Amino acid sequence: MASDGETEPSAELDFDTRLRAVSRELGEIHEELARLNARRKKLVELKEKLQIQKQQEKSNIIAKKDWDSEEFKWSGEVRRILKDVFHMTTFRAQQLAAINAVLAKNNVLLLAPTGGGKSLCYQLPALVLNGITLVVSPLISLMEDQVWALKKLGVKAEYLCGSTDKDLVTSVQKMLRDGNDECLKLLFVTPERINRSARFKTALQKCYNAKKLALIAIDEVHCCSQWGHDFRSDYKELGIFKTLFPEVPMLGVTATATTKVISHVQKMLQLSDSLILNAPFNRPNLYYHVKEKHNEKEDMYDWLANLLKEKYNRMSGIIYTFSIKETQEISTSLLQREVKVMPYYGQNMDPKQRSKTHQKWIDNEIQAVVATTAFGMGIDKPDVRFVIHHTLSKTMENYYQESGRAGRDGKRADCILLYRFADVFRISTVSFAEHGGLDNLYSMVKYCINGKDCRRTLISRHFAEVWDETHCDKLCDRCYYRDRVQLPGQDITNHYQTLLAIIRRADTLQTKLTALRLIDAWYHKGTPKNRLETPPPLMDRYIGEQVVAFLIVNGYLKEDFQINAFTTNSYIKKGPVVPGNEGIRFQGARVLNIPKDSLKSIMKNNTVNMSVHKNGSSSVYNDSELISVSSSASLLSNRSSIISSTPKRKSTNNSSTDREDTLYTKSDTHQAAMNSTITSGVSRKSTSKRKKTDSVGSLNGSQLDDSDVSKRTKKTSTGAYKEEPNRTLEKADDNVNEDDEDVLFVPNEEEIIEIL
Repeated sequence: MASDGETEPSAELDFDTRLRAVSRELGEIHEELARLNARRKKLVELKEKLQIQKQQEKSNIIAKKDWDSEEFKWSGEVRRILKDVFHMTTFRAQQLAAINAVLAKNNVLLLAPTGGGKSLCYQLPALVLNGITLVVSPLISLMEDQVWALKKLGVKAEYLCGSTDKDLVTSVQKMLRDGNDECLKLLFVTPERINRSARFKTALQKCYNAKKLALIAIDEVHCCSQWGHDFRSDYKELGIFKTLFPEVPMLGVTATATTKVISHVQKMLQLSDSLILNAPFNRPNLYYHVKEKHNEKEDMYDWLANLLKEKYNRMSGIIYTFSIKETQEISTSLLQREVKVMPYYGQNMDPKQRSKTHQKWIDNEIQAVVATTAFGMGIDKPDVRFVIHHTLSKTMENYYQESGRAGRDGKRADCILLYRFADVFRISTVSFAEHGGLDNLYSMVKYCINGKDCRRTLISRHFAEVWDETHCDKLCDRCYYRDRVQLPGQDITNHYQTLLAIIRRADTLQTKLTALRLIDAWYHKGTPKNRLETPPPLMDRYIGEQVVAFLIVNGYLKEDFQINAFTTNSYIKKGPVVPGNEGIRFQGARVLNIPKDSLKSIMKNNTVNMSVHKNGSSSVYNDSELISVSSSASLLSNRSSIISSTPKRKSTNNSSTDREDTLYTKSDTHQAAMNSTITSGVSRKSTSKRKKTDSVGSLNGSQLDDSDVSKRTKKTSTGAYKEEPNRTLEKADDNVNEDDEDVLFVPNEEEIIEIL
């Protein structure tokens, strides 16, 4: 008999047998649940597909009519207004069809690219129809721009927002109640004002009862859908319009919406019988480029300033960034470098200052606006020659829409995206809680790290259109450098296993790894306890970061988000996807310089008239305007010391994969010109990067202009750096294109010079 506290061996066996049986049954149930969930998912997708097909069938019946015809009873008036009011002679793709369908009292959903002339599709019918047209718009800057433009054309238009003067609000609402289309033809409002103002709703209802509500247009209609990239909760309440105003035609326009989003919008707005018009999304005049972003802020500010003063000299553009703080920091830093910019953001910015910034940019008194995504949507400024994304966008839709604000005149313009691995997690920790937030962000990351495909091909896949390299004509970095050697594709399964081993080691040590700490451990940097005994990878860290990003966005690794009282952190864990028999294939993306010749023809013929001082240098704002850019007035007062300082980077260790920094100064002529504009009289030094070849001999590099002079440094055996005498770097081959990113060999046989 067993002693006290002990269990009979037969009883232990019985428990083990029962536990195994229960575990086996639970496993079978889990498998069955997984099978049923997979079947459920397929059925839901099939249901959505059938619903979309049903809606499309209804739309196809309306679409059979020739809406591009000019034989409607209103066609003559449409042509007259196009010429006499809008000073145009031709329509863009799908504009005439949308206008005719709306005037025929049909509901219309129009998908057209940014710069495709969507606003004309409700502005022109508003002048043909008897009554007032209501335009629902998401952004104040968009409403401001359109109302300014319409008033210049002699059109009676107003907009209402939170900062609108109360007397004007009262006057506009009276005109709306009375249906006074002699004094008001177009009224722009935000969805928030409609939903939160009972007085406005009452005025709108009275306008409809008087049969003076002619048309309801909803700009950026994708905001209605939670599947859209810019979902706004107040937009979903607009579905009541068809119930309250059944006889009023509705026009929804957007530049970015998938088939699923359009189907959802039709359901929400009760527009199942609407005509769906699609204009081609390709913008053949835009050049797309993804560039590696400097890690050091001062390096980045120097690079941006040089780009705007040299390549985009006297040209207008937009610099988009992620946060309000960055708009202020970048604006201040560029102003210190004699570049005329001002910040713009939607939240907590004084409305008068916001309007002032907008107007100065429209009037070309400043070269660029440094803005969050609250700026530029729908703004019809034709001469925007560059759009620079300081931080990658949250979604492909956002990026396409924001970059599409360049080149609306149909002439060449540049769209530059600055990619940095660390930025991915700044955005993911904000967007992971949003519906589809991570999937949207990862689509952008895939676009950035793709080292093979044409940028237009990647964009077209996202929007379910069929473009290829023939639609690009070398107007993206991948096609422009198509004849250059690409990084080879490789099997990274072993790298994946090494990263998993590092993660398992961290779990054992009860340590959480961010993506950057994971890469540090992989490259034998940072905390020694996180490292494995295996050697670091024989690839540049920039490529290593692409590998980890690739594994995350494809599910081999995943982000695990932890929220505390102050912030949200992203840690890396093993993902749900496992490698197949073929392994994990990856092709890295090379660092490519922005071509110098992409805007040569435009630089000669299309320049912005910036104000100039008597001494010939570009004018700078007065102190009050500078202080309004940043809350740090002391930073501005210490401008000379900031300008004369040279940023330094930390040297982490002696690995051959480390990037070494060198300094270079501009040519004497350019330096003298810069000195005349810098009040401190101290010449500015720009920074460049010098990289050694790695142990497998792969080279990434670019070349310097003939005028560039480098202050070379060389690492000693102790790991310190000593300065070598200045010497002019000569080209290895006079026949090499100055725009190429290929390596330029210099006298020191072990080193190459690279400017990123």
